[in-house]
Amino acid sequence: MVVGAVPEAVDFVVAGSGPGGYTAALEAARRGRQVTLIDPDGDDGIGGVCLRVGCIPSKTLIEAAETFHRTLHGAAMGITASDVRFDMLRFQRWKDERVQLLAGGVAGLLKRTNVAVKRGHLRIAEPGTVVVSDGEGGAQFLMYEDLLLATGSSPAPLSALPVDGTRVVDSTGALALVHVPETVAVVGAGYIGLELGTALAKLGAAVTIVEAADRILPSMDASLNRPLKRRLRELDVDVELDAEVHGADEQHLLVRRNGGDLQIPAELVVVAVGRRPNTGDLGLEDAGVAVDEHGLIPVAENRTAAPRIAAVGDITPGPALAHKATAEARVAVAALNGEPAAFSPQAIPIVVFSDPEIASAGVGAVEADAAGVDVRKTTLPITASGRAATMGQRIGYAECVSDEADGALLGVTLVGPHASELIAEASLAIEMGVTLEDLSLTIHPHPTLSEQFQELALSAGGVGPVQPIG
Repeated sequence: MVVGAVPEAVDFVVAGSGPGGYTAALEAARRGRQVTLIDPDGDDGIGGVCLRVGCIPSKTLIEAAETFHRTLHGAAMGITASDVRFDMLRFQRWKDERVQLLAGGVAGLLKRTNVAVKRGHLRIAEPGTVVVSDGEGGAQFLMYEDLLLATGSSPAPLSALPVDGTRVVDSTGALALVHVPETVAVVGAGYIGLELGTALAKLGAAVTIVEAADRILPSMDASLNRPLKRRLRELDVDVELDAEVHGADEQHLLVRRNGGDLQIPAELVVVAVGRRPNTGDLGLEDAGVAVDEHGLIPVAENRTAAPRIAAVGDITPGPALAHKATAEARVAVAALNGEPAAFSPQAIPIVVFSDPEIASAGVGAVEADAAGVDVRKTTLPITASGRAATMGQRIGYAECVSDEADGALLGVTLVGPHASELIAEASLAIEMGVTLEDLSLTIHPHPTLSEQFQELALSAGGVGPVQPIG
């Protein structure tokens, strides 16, 4: 601590106002704690990356792109429209209104629970004390009772392709475009690259996705590649795999593949090679908080990282998902309040808002086999769904993994329309220890996409799908 600095005594400090941070602040306040929420952008940062420049803006763009694309390609359904245009500037205004509406809602909740929001960058000065810098030379020392870190993550850089905010942008820049580029090169075929590339393709851009690995979604099951690549071909999206980016000129992305050089036309280059945790300048070593080689903070089951310090969200191991962060936040607050608590979900749903959508929960067959569980894998094509047929959807499938011994549902993967909404049923079923028999006896409404769960259970039991496969 700076000699002569007099710290202010506070109770419960939260660093970061994203989903994990504001959930923790609200939960702590609900339990009677006096909460100070610190964010580099203060009130303007409430909601974090997810709400302001990530989850919400990207899904808004995806929704708009899908509506535009379906309008243009509805002839088979008897829909013909003329002079259909997409106004990116108008979209940006509409998107910003959605973001401000949601951010205002969170801010209102924080205000009503008397959470004090401070602008500044937090750094641990010593165990029990943090310093909050305002970026202009000013600093305030706070002596806390408990500290919860939820500082999130930032787009990972690519040394060969520095982001300039104009020609080369990260995901934040791609979501702030004021016009649709004619040609776009997306570097990275993970979920962010796929989502952005697909949306821009539906809006009329000629898109090429470039990936260093040998398949798209390299961190997920390889079987997902087939339906995704089929749909990308339908959308005229080119995919270059095993490709190393080594720069860009004024009109192209420069790529090396199989020993040869490629020049990919690119009015805009989007760098989407992943995210990195925001832990580098928190002063963690001064509080005895460990950090692994990836910059992540190892935590106990109750999300504590050191005495009186907990960490949640993207800065901890596991999938970097907003809903994981919010669930962890409630556990962490309970732990810091001295209550027994553990974060031990059986299923954390993972969603990719691609086309088709992908969602999974629980374990896959490979993971179950590795754990020594004798499993049964059952797969049904989406063409078995009457509701999917009414939507003109023919790419995708539903798959479940069950315990061969007792029929317990262990995992579900969905590829198809509204998979992001449907996966919650699978998560609940896995958490509740539902068996295939339970699922097969649960009446699902017809015709709906949710029937896929019952059809899977029936098929796994040898009954076979009720609806004909078209």
